[in-house]
Amino acid sequence: MRLTYLSHPEVVVDPAVPVPLWSLSAAGRARLVALLGRGWPARRPALLIHSPERKAAEAAALIGAALQLAPRPDALSGEVDRSATGYVPHDRHEALADALFARPGESAAGWETAQAAQARILAAFRRGEAAAGKGDLLMVGHGAVGTLLLCALTGRAIARREDQPRQGCVFSLDLGVDHRENRLLHGWLPFEQLSVT
Repeated sequence: MRLTYLSHPEVVVDPAVPVPLWSLSAAGRARLVALLGRGWPARRPALLIHSPERKAAEAAALIGAALQLAPRPDALSGEVDRSATGYVPHDRHEALADALFARPGESAAGWETAQAAQARILAAFRRGEAAAGKGDLLMVGHGAVGTLLLCALTGRAIARREDQPRQGCVFSLDLGVDHRENRLLHGWLPFEQLSVT
């Protein structure tokens, strides 16, 4: 069984709109459409699940249309809960994200802790894994929780260095029995660097 995790590409940043309701930008849509147009993914997943946040749902809808596969939302697969602060300027966001990864058991300015978010995204993954049976699983979500899932499934410590280099990236693993022998096929790669063979 293979897990592929895709983080949503670029979004329309609107401080007046709650972050979970942000939509994909034209540039983000174009990047994802271009990836799908190249024949990605080469292996058709048995199940496509996604975060309930609008940007992830929009990305999953584009993928589902290309694959003729109905996307399924999973309430546990949303991004780290940042509702305590809502939108913050980029530099402040990056500082809080650094703190999130540096101290996984502590809240940064009221944000969900990395440990709690990791447990939640793992639960979403396990539900998807069970529903996919022996087929491949494609998850569409976000950079931070995606990184936390990647760390959990590869036995790596939670660290910012494991984070995606930009929005719109993918990692993929072949999953071993009971996850004792998970094999990382590739870490976070931007859409443009993905192989479609």
